[in-house]
Amino acid sequence: MCPWVCLHAPLFWRCAAPTADSVFVVIYLCKFNNGDGAVSSSVLFVHGRRCFQSWGFGRRGVRFLLIGNDFLLFPNPILLRLFALKPRHIFNFKFVMLPAMFKPRAFAASFSLVPTEGFFPRSGKGRLAVMNSTSGASTLVEPGTGQTNGIQRLTIIQPDDWHLHLRDGDGLNAVAPLSAGIFRRAIIMPNLKPPVTDLAAALAYRDRIMKALPSNAEFEPLMTLYLTDVTTRKDVKDASESGLVKAVKLYPAGATTNSQAGVTDLFGKCLPVLEEMVEQGLPLLVHGEVADQMVDIFDREKVFIETVLTPLRQKLPDLKIVLEHITTEDAVKYVESNSDGKVAATVTPQHLLMNRNALFQGGLQPHNYCLPVLKRETHRRALVAAVTSGSSRFFLGTDSAPHERHTKEAPCGCAGIFSAPIALPLYAEVFDQADALDKLEGFTSLNGPDFYGLPRNSNTTTLVKKRWNVPTEYGFGPGTVVPMWAGHALNWNIE
Repeated sequence: MCPWVCLHAPLFWRCAAPTADSVFVVIYLCKFNNGDGAVSSSVLFVHGRRCFQSWGFGRRGVRFLLIGNDFLLFPNPILLRLFALKPRHIFNFKFVMLPAMFKPRAFAASFSLVPTEGFFPRSGKGRLAVMNSTSGASTLVEPGTGQTNGIQRLTIIQPDDWHLHLRDGDGLNAVAPLSAGIFRRAIIMPNLKPPVTDLAAALAYRDRIMKALPSNAEFEPLMTLYLTDVTTRKDVKDASESGLVKAVKLYPAGATTNSQAGVTDLFGKCLPVLEEMVEQGLPLLVHGEVADQMVDIFDREKVFIETVLTPLRQKLPDLKIVLEHITTEDAVKYVESNSDGKVAATVTPQHLLMNRNALFQGGLQPHNYCLPVLKRETHRRALVAAVTSGSSRFFLGTDSAPHERHTKEAPCGCAGIFSAPIALPLYAEVFDQADALDKLEGFTSLNGPDFYGLPRNSNTTTLVKKRWNVPTEYGFGPGTVVPMWAGHALNWNIE
């Protein structure tokens, strides 16, 4: 029997090619930890793609869905409303999956599911054995994948983070050593208050970063400029010639944290600056969302690609562009459609591991709120397919963006997810689930420096498959910051 798990999200399993003759039997217990310890049970019979729920209090408590090979169980929101569950309630399920106790002739070649240990955090993903009901043979299946490749230890070239927020002051002193302990280099975002708009500001910020690092750190901050309507060609030329500034960041005004000074006239006031960037070979890093409040927040990336990025590429085809923290299938297709090597994209761990349901499961989840906002499951899957494909156009960019806990857990909470110290294990989870660990090094360590024209790192990093729990918080200035998947288990860690 599986351990109790809090059903924050749908439970996903992938089974071996379910057919119209497949039979699953699910026996589950439903417990409300609301003071009375009420427990009830129910049974589901699943034949092919139909689900028959039988007896018990929980007969309408769970819904079933089968998409491709993905077997989903998820809580019925009507039930949650019916019992007026509040945040203090814990809605738990315990599952047993057994072979059917009856086998009509049509079921002779069926498959059944039996549990083994382990559940993935928040997503609720479980690890199951697929057992042939005739032979009894079973093999371990990783959630969301086909057969596991069995890798328990993996050594890769030390990765870089191509999109990182280090903040400033006490916050910088707290988080810079965490990134420096994992990544060799990082592209540092310039959206401070005031923003980093010229070489002098970039060099001063770089000095503060270096002072925040341990004396033995081998970490190189790659600086960027914040593009504004008043940025000049000279600003870009000076920055490029310094050798320390590697890119210019485009924030549409009002699109994200500290973007008030962002661009309002890209094709007018900023055009000479963009032309200078082409001459200098300096990439433009793009927060790819329109800031128009009349555009649905879930559509802003798609609209940006259509109305800004496509015309920009037509006007300046030689400008190197990184579409940062992409979130949609539209962005994946756009990057893949530009085959001239001038367009690439960073992808975050949160957009690979969570969809927009994670914002609302069990109440509003402020620590899952970021910009661009999490999207539909179809988009998440497209991102996973892109990064695990081996394409050189996608690379690691955590967009790790720490905020003090009280500023996230607030009536008007800040956007940003802090992932830096656990990002590499998170990415390993994604590639492991996709049976693509052989593609991890390209995404984390090769594609980024190749696009930027920088040498690959010479050091290595080793990951081991060993279960551990993410810390619930880290120190951050006078307060704390809550990391992604705080307090939950991961299967991979850095040796």
